[in-house]
Amino acid sequence: LPGFLEALRANCDHHGALLIFDEVMTGFRVAIGGAQQRFGVTPDLSTFGKVIGGGMPVGAFGGKQQWMDLIAPVGPVYQAGTLSGNPVAMAAGLKTLEIVSRPGFYEQLEQRTAQLVSGLEACGRAASVPIMARNVGSMFGLFLTDHSEINGFEDLQHCDVQGFGKFFHAMLDHGVYLAPSAYEAGFVSAAHTEHDIESTLEAVKQALTAIR
Repeated sequence: LPGFLEALRANCDHHGALLIFDEVMTGFRVAIGGAQQRFGVTPDLSTFGKVIGGGMPVGAFGGKQQWMDLIAPVGPVYQAGTLSGNPVAMAAGLKTLEIVSRPGFYEQLEQRTAQLVSGLEACGRAASVPIMARNVGSMFGLFLTDHSEINGFEDLQHCDVQGFGKFFHAMLDHGVYLAPSAYEAGFVSAAHTEHDIESTLEAVKQALTAIR
């Protein structure tokens, strides 16, 4: 919701609490600077997942110097991990950062995701199955509902969860593997071509016909 992250920042500042952003999913997917860049709110610390290792098993956290200086060997808080600094993961991560830094990378990625999202809703209208789809960057959500927006738990109560289950299996039958949860985000990657998007939407049409 508009203003939510700003309110978190203001309240943390007021109470002297740390604001930590979990960018495991949003980091490098909604913008090169993650959700904090896209929405203009700077946390004190951020966490990142395997995306920083090009999909390899690795994680990281970072933030403002005053807090990072508390981590050993500078400070008293010890932190270590079996795969910390793994050279293969670091090489994959550096290459990933190089690729996403290329001019126009995020513009093309978001355009392709928007193509998928608008196509999903169009397929729903054509099949008389209410579908609401939205995206932020390369992340998208798909809901079987006649609501125009999903802004909270009450809105989710109007989603057809059983219908999504049928849709999931129908899509699987047509060669497309979506996340099995009705509430889980999906991701479009730079590896997905326009042909991939068109093929996916063709599978959506057939799947909706099968479950209608």
